[in-house]
Amino acid sequence: MLASFDPADLDRGPRDTKSGTERMCVVTRRVRPIDDLIRFVLSPTGEPVPDLKRKLPGRGLWVSASHKAVAEAAKRNLFARGFKKNVKVSAQIADETDKLMLRGVTDALAMVAKAGQVVSGFTKVEDALRRNTAEILLHATNGAADGIRKLDGIVRQNAAFDDETDQIPIITLLSSDELDLALGRSNVIHAAVLTGPAGKTFLSRSQTLVRYRMADADINASAKPSKTHASPDTVPPDDDFAD
Repeated sequence: MLASFDPADLDRGPRDTKSGTERMCVVTRRVRPIDDLIRFVLSPTGEPVPDLKRKLPGRGLWVSASHKAVAEAAKRNLFARGFKKNVKVSAQIADETDKLMLRGVTDALAMVAKAGQVVSGFTKVEDALRRNTAEILLHATNGAADGIRKLDGIVRQNAAFDDETDQIPIITLLSSDELDLALGRSNVIHAAVLTGPAGKTFLSRSQTLVRYRMADADINASAKPSKTHASPDTVPPDDDFAD
């Protein structure tokens, strides 16, 4: 017999600013801001799926936004207990959630490129950094250390000489192949998102994915924000995360 959960574990439908800003994580039993959680709903075939937009119909169950928490929810059969029915839970649900978030990151970067707000290649990126027209610096995860060090040095130098300018975020999250696919170019190792509105969604999604992957062992802990790397920063909600 399935254990009984408190009714607060499930919401009544898609969340918005009027219907609440905090929910309870079924793993930790702690109330947290919804931006620190992932909402899951049941698919028509009875499988829990991440509702990264927080807009899918049906009652939702909330899990802390970390790989460990999602894996723990599956291991402890908390989806079945929370939805009060037998559900089909993939053993890879935490990894599948990661892949969905990663797709959101690459899709957002593709939209930035479509808007003409990305340059790639060491020389073009260096020029954008020196002209202070770059808003985000990107390195491929398989990029050479020397090039990364040189471009990072320019970012730190710019911040040191301009007290009114925060150091721009440096994101090392996507492989060269993933950057190629997102930007529609070949052999991308370094890129820069230029000043403009399109980059905000990409940054938000990147930081959310890093937070999901890099959350502390204590998933209740709040990581300190970093202005220089894609990290567990506090970021504004992204209402267009999933497709």
